[in-house]
Amino acid sequence: MSAEFDITETLDVKGASCPMPVVKTKTAVDELAAGEVLEVVATDSGSMSDIDGWAAGTDGVELLDQAEGDGVYKHYVRVTE
Repeated sequence: MSAEFDITETLDVKGASCPMPVVKTKTAVDELAAGEVLEVVATDSGSMSDIDGWAAGTDGVELLDQAEGDGVYKHYVRVTE
């Protein structure tokens, strides 16, 4: 995948299952400034819908992209405010 944005930080939640990928993503996003991008790397297939739903319902974050390959799920979340 060729990202069209600069990744500020990568969060590795491989091996964690619901709800931990979302919980850890929220904690990591809280540490970032507006405009910064968090890459979340997970192995839980449910993280695709979980992080999408969390981002859609959370003010101040935007889900830029998601990708899947070889059992690894990547999510790119931008802090918007």
